[in-house]
Amino acid sequence: MREKELRRSMSVFPIGTVMKLTDLTARQIRYYEEQGLIHPKRSESNRRMYSLNDMDRLLEIKDYLSDGLNMAGIKRLYKMKEEEKETKANKTLTDADVRRIFYDEILSQGGLSQSDPFQSQRPKL
Repeated sequence: MREKELRRSMSVFPIGTVMKLTDLTARQIRYYEEQGLIHPKRSESNRRMYSLNDMDRLLEIKDYLSDGLNMAGIKRLYKMKEEEKETKANKTLTDADVRRIFYDEILSQGGLSQSDPFQSQRPKL
């Protein structure tokens, strides 16, 4: 994980600071946690501690609500984003994909301009 992302994911802000920075009430913040939209860490004394990523998400939720999206829609949106991220992470390359990538790389490195034998297999944009 890069240093910047590591710092953004560190849970260091108590709920009072988050309330001031997001202009949300404690009840609203806890409700979004109950809905599974944010996941604050707990300190040793069981206090909720929030990261910059949590605050970004809270502000994003606030914007979605002001745009007229309801809680079910927001949940669905985040679920779709998560599924898309997992799909990208789990996507495996087929043999044809590997051949095409390899062929393109050879052409770009060699400066060759032959016709692409895989062109018929490429999707049209």
